[in-house]
Amino acid sequence: MRAFLGSMTGRVFLVLLLGIVASAALTQWLAVNERTRALERYRDFHALERAEQLITTADVMPESARPTFLVAASRGTVRLEMSDVPQAQALPATEFSTSLQQRLGERYKLGPLAEHPIACDQPRQTTSIFAPTQWRGTCETMNVQLHDGQILKLSVLPPRQPPASPHSELLSLLPFLLSIAFLAYLVARMTIKPLKRLAQAAKDLGNDINHPPVALSGASEIRQASAAFNAMQARIRQHITQRTQMLAAITHDLQTPLTRLRLRLEKVNDPELQQRLIDDLSAMQQMVKEGLDLARSMDSTETMQALDLDALLDSVCSDATDVGQHVELRGRAAMALMGRPMAIRRCLVNLIDNAVKYGHYANVTVERLAGAARIRIRDGGPGIAPDQMARVFEPFYRIETSRSRESGGTGLGLTIARNIAEQHGANVTLSNHKDGGLEVTLVVPEYYAGN
Repeated sequence: MRAFLGSMTGRVFLVLLLGIVASAALTQWLAVNERTRALERYRDFHALERAEQLITTADVMPESARPTFLVAASRGTVRLEMSDVPQAQALPATEFSTSLQQRLGERYKLGPLAEHPIACDQPRQTTSIFAPTQWRGTCETMNVQLHDGQILKLSVLPPRQPPASPHSELLSLLPFLLSIAFLAYLVARMTIKPLKRLAQAAKDLGNDINHPPVALSGASEIRQASAAFNAMQARIRQHITQRTQMLAAITHDLQTPLTRLRLRLEKVNDPELQQRLIDDLSAMQQMVKEGLDLARSMDSTETMQALDLDALLDSVCSDATDVGQHVELRGRAAMALMGRPMAIRRCLVNLIDNAVKYGHYANVTVERLAGAARIRIRDGGPGIAPDQMARVFEPFYRIETSRSRESGGTGLGLTIARNIAEQHGANVTLSNHKDGGLEVTLVVPEYYAGN
């Protein structure tokens, strides 16, 4: 649940749900209050008519029959009974007494009393959580002087409470809440789905620049964003292709003059000078070759496929041993990874060659992690200063120590390896081992079939 609410879909769903519930609650509150006010007005009108009937009936009755009538009239919510309060203690007229006085005429005298019925302050049972728990309509007592001078007390009490409902209001609202929650979830999914598709397309673009473009569907704003994303992908693919073609053309064009130079160097009579020139020429050819390899490491035209990591490591280490390199492999990952075979192989070869070249040997250890595999390549060299760890990944950067030009290379091996690793969602880090030597750690994500 926490992960869902933390996602964009969960947040949009929560905002929509809270907005709809708040709007429904406000509407229900306004409706209940309006219904309550209408009930109070109707109750006041009914009490006014009932009081008029009781008073006029009592007035026309003979004085001997009046007590019997008052027994029946003292029941209900509008009551008429004998008064024990003098008329002189009456208070100023109220809104209800004024209206009743107008209906009765001048022959009757009404005087509101300070006596407050207990029923007016008692909390009432409500059938709605939005309804008030206190009766706010007419609830008062007053003296009524008949034409013969007799004083009676009129009491207007709150209406009787409705019977308790066997069903809770919240239970009756449950279908409504479920329906708006379902509606909010659908709207959230419809809103976020195009954004998820764009996010997945961006992820696929990092793994494969030739991934099919995003389908233009959905709202106009989403189609516009998808079209812009497709145009960006086309431009990036064009830039990478142009750069690779340019470097390939430079490499091809340089091969001919470099070959002529090598042939002409054979005619140099001074053996020492000849060897120096040949070494410089070989270095130039190596730089051109690795420069092209660097460009190719950024290319992603090779098809992605599931690879057995253990088989790939065993093949790379066996090839290195066959050419005389001291390479030892330990551990098993027992997992597959999704990658480009030649590119992943080039990454591993570069890391192992770098270890052998500068550290004389490479101890390769692989172990399984949660959803990934960790490959550690340790050499027997002097290590690298901490402030140089990040810079060795820069193109053509070489450390001026024992890991220097004397060992050969152009400073592109680690750059190429990191470029390939990042294209596959992997991570390359360097550290000095506590027992000496440099340790390169490569963490590659596991491939799950069906993803």
